[in-house]
Amino acid sequence: MTDPAGTALRTDHYELTMLSSALRDGTAHRHCVFEVFTRRLPDGRRYGVVGGMGRLLDAVENFRFDEGVLEALERDRVCDRRTLEWLANFRFTGDIDGYPEGELYFPGSPLLTVRGTFAEAVLLETVVLSILNHDSAVVAAATRMASAANGRRIIEMGSRRTHEESAVASARAAYLAGFTATSNLLAGARYGIPTAGTSAHSFTMLHDSERAAFESQVAALGADTTLLVDTYDITEGIDTAVEVAGTDLGAVRIDSGDVGALARQAREQLDSLGATGTRIVVSGDLDEFAIASLRAEPVDVYGVGTSLVTGSGHPTCGMVYKLAEVDGRPVVKRSSHKESRGGSKNALRRHKPTGTALEEVVHRNGPGIEPPEAGPHDRFVQLPLVRGGERVENLPGLEDNRQRLRHALVSLPWEGLKLSAGEPAIPTVFENF
Repeated sequence: MTDPAGTALRTDHYELTMLSSALRDGTAHRHCVFEVFTRRLPDGRRYGVVGGMGRLLDAVENFRFDEGVLEALERDRVCDRRTLEWLANFRFTGDIDGYPEGELYFPGSPLLTVRGTFAEAVLLETVVLSILNHDSAVVAAATRMASAANGRRIIEMGSRRTHEESAVASARAAYLAGFTATSNLLAGARYGIPTAGTSAHSFTMLHDSERAAFESQVAALGADTTLLVDTYDITEGIDTAVEVAGTDLGAVRIDSGDVGALARQAREQLDSLGATGTRIVVSGDLDEFAIASLRAEPVDVYGVGTSLVTGSGHPTCGMVYKLAEVDGRPVVKRSSHKESRGGSKNALRRHKPTGTALEEVVHRNGPGIEPPEAGPHDRFVQLPLVRGGERVENLPGLEDNRQRLRHALVSLPWEGLKLSAGEPAIPTVFENF
């Protein structure tokens, strides 16, 4: 199912200002190259992860100015009649290359290259940056959390902590990063992500007793369900849960307190009651650091919400969308601390024979420009995504890109996976500039 959110309503006012002016002076039809990159990684991060590319391709495919939008633009005098007539027939007809979802990136990596007329390409800036900045922030945080979980199951449950559409996108990004399920049913329906969830404290308090609540849930869902045992007294809650569901109880969830200590107590108690196969789920304001601190505890499943959907302190990646070339001529921005490198680019990632990544070589490409020589273990990172306005066939899907990310993490030097602050996991080298 495609993402329906890729409409022209995501255009910013200033993009239409530039379009109107360019249509008037004749520069709108110059062939341009725009690129997406980030100048630096968020503080404390050693790598970035590309998220949202699939959603972005849906958005470009569905990018239209329908009658209602055009009427609103005319009513509010956002643009003139010439521009409105041009927008009425808008379809993106250019080319797009980019890093696939699940790919790692570093400062200066050319994450996306958009080729087309100025008019076509400039209209995509807001939708490109809004999707890539959000989804890449979430998937980077989720990747750190999944790595900290070290193979244990981890569930996304942050829908109540963000915008309703962001919640669906966040669930998708988390699954890409290695989360095993989401509590968001729309994400499950739209993207085929496994869904999972438990009851809340309100369900327990609704009933006259904790036992009555557990009996109701087990009667409806079977003994393999997950019972929330810390609404009142956790020790009594576990006793009651096993009495009601038997030793085949699926799991108990702990949502508050010192979850590490409580998990140890719960494991001992469950084992003493004969429920040795009952899993322990912990939740409650977890992030990658909290998850890492619980590695030695008998936790089977983590549930993560707020920290995930807010990028664990970094809700955006600082990605920018900059003009790199006009009619084959490189152009550069020289503003202080915001300099850019002109010309269309690609990146070659060099690797040791063992598969460990060595460096990201960002280089000019185009007619008459020789790319760097690739060794037997090296690879060019960008893929063709759109040609002539049409999505390239047989692009990797969400499951493919989930595996891509898993393999990419294995390629990092071991220190690149640390949660502590440090330099990017591999350096970026610029050639042919």
